[in-house]
Amino acid sequence: MPNDPDALRLTDAYRYELPPQRIAKTPAEPADAARLLVVGDIGCDDRTFASFADHLRQDDVLVINETRVIAARLHGTRERGGGAAEVLLLRPAIGGAFDLRARAWHALVRPGRRLRTGDRVRFAWTDDDSRDGATVASIDEVREDGSRVVRFADDCDLGKLMDCCGELPLPPYVGGGDAARSARYQTVFARVPGSVAAPTASLHFTRRVLDAIRVRGVTIVPLVLDVGIGTFKPMAGDRIDDHTMHAERYDIPEMTATIVNDAKRAGRRVVVAGTTAMRALEASARADGYVHAGAAETDIFITPGFNFRVTDALLTNFHLPASTLLVLVTAFGGYDAVMRAYAHAIAREYRFFSFGDAMFVTRPNATV
Repeated sequence: MPNDPDALRLTDAYRYELPPQRIAKTPAEPADAARLLVVGDIGCDDRTFASFADHLRQDDVLVINETRVIAARLHGTRERGGGAAEVLLLRPAIGGAFDLRARAWHALVRPGRRLRTGDRVRFAWTDDDSRDGATVASIDEVREDGSRVVRFADDCDLGKLMDCCGELPLPPYVGGGDAARSARYQTVFARVPGSVAAPTASLHFTRRVLDAIRVRGVTIVPLVLDVGIGTFKPMAGDRIDDHTMHAERYDIPEMTATIVNDAKRAGRRVVVAGTTAMRALEASARADGYVHAGAAETDIFITPGFNFRVTDALLTNFHLPASTLLVLVTAFGGYDAVMRAYAHAIAREYRFFSFGDAMFVTRPNATV
């Protein structure tokens, strides 16, 4: 790639050839047996995630995303015609935060051509206690982007519906869902429900890795960003600036904001687990350089030239070609260094995407 800033605005700069066999269909067993590519000034170092604590410093702050993936893919039948239907809940239509009491939801549906305004989907189930249940959802609105506003019956027990008719929305490239892979599509510290995709860099953490990090003297602090399906939406235009980012809700606790800001003032590193946590921190700090506690939404698109205010080192997975996440990582770690790391990972047969391996990148020219 030429040293031309304009060339880095082209979507084609973020395409790469990936052999299909490099796409991970199942997670590593155990989770910390996944490989870890450490990207540094002198090149790439091949490790396993079990050694992650070795790459941290005693006074680092590690920021994690405590979001939990919900059973958002619901299977039912169309009332008109009786065929199968799928409703993928994205977020409540009003208020933004995950809430089982919400009746109206932004959603994706299948088959889209047969589910128009006024159509209804029926969900029926038998629970673990052999009790039958049923509810309906109507299509209230077809939005310009093809999504729907879906409204559930007032008496719908959405929690029961998700338990009986829902499944975790695993990415399509890993194949159909099953109980074992769905269980592994939650992080070990998943706590706050609201995401329709996992913060995949954190899928590698185990209790023993977290214990090793704490023993090293690293402070671990949480936040929540509800990961939306737009995370995996490829860029379609010729230039990255043509892409419209999806908005995601985040919530940063007061304690987390205080600890991160204190670390930055003291010149200590802030290490961020995943692009989702990075987007929350950098969006919060964009105005004045300080992380602010509280809930907000962000559609921030981190591209080359972005002024990173918070993140000094990033743990991340290997992302899809022409994805906004790959743009983010190259903006952080440097285009040439990151693309060389991807080529190294492909040559060394790393596993890619959500169930794949990880890389650890330090920001060039960081002052800490």
